[in-house]
Amino acid sequence: MKRRTFLIGLGGGLALAWWLKPGDRGAPHAPYFQTLNDLFRAQGPGRPVLLIDRQRLATNCRRLTALLPPGRDYRIVAKSLPSVPLIREVMALTGTRRVMVFHQPFITALAAAEPGCDLLLGKPMPVNAAARFYEELPADAGFDPDQQLQWLIDSEARLREYLTLARRLRRRLLVNIELDVGLHRGGLTEPAQLDALLTLIEAHPDRLGFSGFMGYDAHVGKLPAVVESREDSLRKSQAVYQGFIDRLYRLQPKYREQRLTFNGAGSPTVALHGDETPLNELAAGSALVKPADFDLDTLADFEPAAFIAAPVLKAMDGLHLPGPLPLGDAWALWDPNRARTYFIYGGYWKAEPVSPAGIAPNSLYGVSTNQMMYNGADSTALEVNDQIFFRPTQSEFVLLQFGDLAAVSDGTLQDWWPPLPQGEGA
Repeated sequence: MKRRTFLIGLGGGLALAWWLKPGDRGAPHAPYFQTLNDLFRAQGPGRPVLLIDRQRLATNCRRLTALLPPGRDYRIVAKSLPSVPLIREVMALTGTRRVMVFHQPFITALAAAEPGCDLLLGKPMPVNAAARFYEELPADAGFDPDQQLQWLIDSEARLREYLTLARRLRRRLLVNIELDVGLHRGGLTEPAQLDALLTLIEAHPDRLGFSGFMGYDAHVGKLPAVVESREDSLRKSQAVYQGFIDRLYRLQPKYREQRLTFNGAGSPTVALHGDETPLNELAAGSALVKPADFDLDTLADFEPAAFIAAPVLKAMDGLHLPGPLPLGDAWALWDPNRARTYFIYGGYWKAEPVSPAGIAPNSLYGVSTNQMMYNGADSTALEVNDQIFFRPTQSEFVLLQFGDLAAVSDGTLQDWWPPLPQGEGA
């Protein structure tokens, strides 16, 4: 009886395993990626490369500008497109000179490379970082920070630090005030908090100048709809923003006649703002290269335009895992998507394999930033020196990891775009 029970159980287990057997998800490179594979196999530098598809970038720029509400300006988010030539390309395609920056070395680099740009900080900088910017700005840069740079201020305490800096430098600093419109990541939470900051600014007109508000609404659409709908979340966020504008005009009616910066949005929400928005400019960056974390319904018409091309160093039949048991052979027999093994140059990026189809990491073998293992079906048909392509999950960090970006178009390598600098020692 026990033997019979064992055999029945074994047979049931085998039947279940066969029923759960994965299907073959593999395929060779699609034509788009095959063209890129041929390009980098023949002309690539023999190391992982982050490539920018200029045609897709241009299409995304057109789509972005088309969805902006009438009368609103667009501001480029530099952290998501961290390269001067890349930002220049977007400037040319969108007709804007406005850039949002989040890193002191980026401010310095953009002020020197694009002296006609208008810069707005996307997060409050420690006052030491602000001081360093003024120390590093070349005297002949042609960039006037007193007119072209807005420092983001989130509290009265930080404003007083910047006032001290302005006095020391004998400069007038433009001040943009951060608002908490629902994200709860800092900034003013109540319009009444504006009073003390405006009083301090107005008391020192030779050292401080009010330039506007910035309120980031990345929380919109993140809550389950049963808790709060995206529409309600956006409406509340806009109402908070408008409440600060209304109080500003009551306290200082003169600002009604000035061109202030009322900045907000971001790639996840830029398409949600219509004529009703209190914003007069909208910021976005990631949407233009569309990493995987931005596969959102609001960006459905945008195309991925940034990929990693990683050379295959070793290509092997089968799956060979360390240890005395033939686990790899059994796994490959059961799962056709483990029939081939590839070791690539590098790995473990914030990115997911996108071509050839069915390529996947091997969780049992583990991850590596040196030579990471990927498996695929026989139909993936990669050889040594072919490329595996990855789609970044985000752009702001990943685009800084590969040195110069490869600018490609029509299957040709057109240029190399250096990334923005990360900074040097104190």
